[in-house]
Amino acid sequence: MKAITYERYGPPEVLRISDVQRPEPGDHEVLVRVRAAEATKADCEMRSFRFAVNWFWLPMRLAMGLTRPRRKILGIYFAGEVAGLGADVSRFSVGDEVFGAAGLRMGAYGEYVAVSETNTIVPKPADMSFAEAAAVPLGGLNALHFMRLADIKPGESVLINGAGGSIGLHAVQIAKAMGAEVTAVDKSLKESLVRRMGADNFVDYTKQSFADAGQRYDVVFDMVPTSSFGACMRVLKEHGRYLTGNPRLSVMLRCLWASKVSNKKASFAFARETREELLALKEMIESGSVRSIVDEVMPMEQAAEAHHRVEDETRLGAIVISIA
Repeated sequence: MKAITYERYGPPEVLRISDVQRPEPGDHEVLVRVRAAEATKADCEMRSFRFAVNWFWLPMRLAMGLTRPRRKILGIYFAGEVAGLGADVSRFSVGDEVFGAAGLRMGAYGEYVAVSETNTIVPKPADMSFAEAAAVPLGGLNALHFMRLADIKPGESVLINGAGGSIGLHAVQIAKAMGAEVTAVDKSLKESLVRRMGADNFVDYTKQSFADAGQRYDVVFDMVPTSSFGACMRVLKEHGRYLTGNPRLSVMLRCLWASKVSNKKASFAFARETREELLALKEMIESGSVRSIVDEVMPMEQAAEAHHRVEDETRLGAIVISIA
C-alpha cells in the first residue's frame, strides 16, 4: 500500500510517499481503508520533535524513538471505510463508513490502518464527506472534553483564547450550543471565521490584550501555551473556571495551588477522547449545532506542503490529506 512516511525527525520535507506492507488486523482489530486524515499540530510536532510544551520532550522521545522514529507513518485522526475485521470483532461490518482516532500507534497517513475495536472509532456522520469527518475528532473531542469540564450554564460568559485553531473553533460552537455568550481571542485574520462559528465578541490579540479589555468571564478556556496564567485568572469572575489545553509545567503547578487558595477553579485535565464523546459529537453534527471546518484538502503528494500550512498559522480551519 502507499503511505506518507518519514525516516528521521526534521522539517516537512522529510515526508515522502513509500510502498509499505499493508497491516493485517488482529483478532480484536478493525482494518480501515483510510480516505482522509487531518494534518495536525501533533503530527508536525512528532515529525520535527519540537513541542510547544517543553516537558513533553523526554517522555515522547522515549516513546517515539531516541534517534529516529519507531513508527514511520504519522496520522492519528481519520475517516474511511471498514475493509476487514479481526476474528473477534462484533461492533463493525465490512463497508461501514467510520471516523475516529488511531491513538499514538498512528498510521492514518497510509491507505490502510488497523485499529483496536475498542479505539475511539464510530460510524461517520450522515451527509458528511470523509474530509469533513476527518477534521472533527481532534478539535471536537478536545473541545467537548473541556466544555463539559467547565460545566457551562446557559447565559454564562466564556472567553476562548486561541479560538481560531481546530480545538478553539469547535469549542466556540459547543459553548454556544450550551447557551454561553462567547468571546473569541485570535488574530484579525480569523475574526470572520470564528464569528461564523458563533462567537459573539472578538479580541484581536495583536492589537489588544484580552486582560485589558475590561471584561470578566465565568469561564476562560486557554489554548495558547505562552499565555499568562495570571492574566487568565484576573479576568475570571468570582467562582469562575479556568481551563488550559496546552499547559506548561509551571501552569500545571499553579492550577493546583490556585484551586486550593482561591474561590476560582483552575484545571488542566487532558482529554480522554472516548467513544461516548465522539458519539455525542456525531449527534451534535447531525443536529446542526456543530460543523466541521476544512480549509483545504490536499493530496498525499503534497503532505510536506500540508505540514507547512499547519505550522504557519494562516489556515482557516483544518488541513486534510486525501488518502487516495
